Amino acid sequence: MKVAILTMFSGLATTYSLVNVVADQIKMLLEAGIELKILVCETCSDEERWGVFLDPRLEWVKITNTCNGAPIVWHDYSAPTGVVHEGFYKEAEQIAGDYIRYLQDVDVCIMHDILYQGWHLVHNVAIRQAQKSLPNVRFLAFTHSLPVNRPKKLEEPFSARFTPMPNTRFVYPSHSGIEALARQYDVPQGSCAVVYNSLPLLEMLSKDAQRVANSIDLLNADVLTVYPARLTPGKRLEKVAALAGAIQRKTEQRTKVIFCDFPSADIPGEVYKRNIRTEGQKFGLEKGDLVFTSDLGYEQGFPRQGVFELFGLSNLFLCPSYSESFGLTVLEAASRGNFLVLNEAVPALKELGDSLGAYFMRWDARNFGYDTREKYIPSEQAYYEEHGERIVNLMREDRSLHAKTRVRMQYHGAWVYRNQLMPLLVD
Repeated sequence: MKVAILTMFSGLATTYSLVNVVADQIKMLLEAGIELKILVCETCSDEERWGVFLDPRLEWVKITNTCNGAPIVWHDYSAPTGVVHEGFYKEAEQIAGDYIRYLQDVDVCIMHDILYQGWHLVHNVAIRQAQKSLPNVRFLAFTHSLPVNRPKKLEEPFSARFTPMPNTRFVYPSHSGIEALARQYDVPQGSCAVVYNSLPLLEMLSKDAQRVANSIDLLNADVLTVYPARLTPGKRLEKVAALAGAIQRKTEQRTKVIFCDFPSADIPGEVYKRNIRTEGQKFGLEKGDLVFTSDLGYEQGFPRQGVFELFGLSNLFLCPSYSESFGLTVLEAASRGNFLVLNEAVPALKELGDSLGAYFMRWDARNFGYDTREKYIPSEQAYYEEHGERIVNLMREDRSLHAKTRVRMQYHGAWVYRNQLMPLLVD
């Protein structure tokens, strides 16, 4: 399959939000292995290209913006009636010639605001004229602003902003606008579709955090927990893995664990990591559900900025630590909107957790002058599954946490492509 994106951009400044929307769309299409070209105005300077616009897989095409040796001036024809400037149809004919030339080899042409914006009326008319010579090309017409009320009186060529275009699906970024979009173009709602704008969360991360994202599926985890800790049994990393496993087994929520670990002299690191993995899998984690940043080249610890970024994506913080004097990581996790589960038997965690509204569980702990030992009846597995189910239910009821998790899981490019854009391309 080959796809063209028709934008008529004359520049690529990121302050123009549509440039960012198209950049995200290019990324998702290239990542899906789609052969892709982008059509821009001939005045769009190569020096303005950045990021994905520089990808060598992208075919860069410039559409004429000159007629009879003079630059074509775009006029804003937002009114449904009026008079077009002299030379309008000659300009449209010349632009249509370029569209025919460069769209002959594509299966689908994605247009962004070409049929909607008044200043694109000349391109609107041109693509409709070119379509007559492109019978095998399907079109997706994206609208990125509030649909326009359909006027009672229509005159050509202004009617092109309110007229159906053959072999075309009309696309809007939200369901709320579909009815109005269908009215504007006088088409059935079944001829319209929704494709969300995506939030490129991973692309905004540092290279360190992106390295973690490349090793474990952060975006599709229902439950994502990050635990920065020294690789010592005192931090009880195996209990984090065990509880995460029990949550996955009991609730069937896809659960991922990231240990931002750093070395300790208490126990050989590889030995302890094997124990942690074994505990996690015994309680319900799969082999790829857990990652240590020390296995990704960060043997001496993961950068703190990267930890904060990962906390910005995660939604559950588990701290079964045996002993704490304060618990700074609790504050770090809380500041990034994570659900807190702390060891109630540790005085510092109990004090901090009470002030932050944390959820408490019981693990072995060191107190002032004595140690505690927990006994689970009927079993540790049952204890974890009972509390794990309760934790997941409380997380669902937390509206802010629900919103954070939903944004991470449902508004990224891969989800939008797989669930909304791809079905339109292969329709």
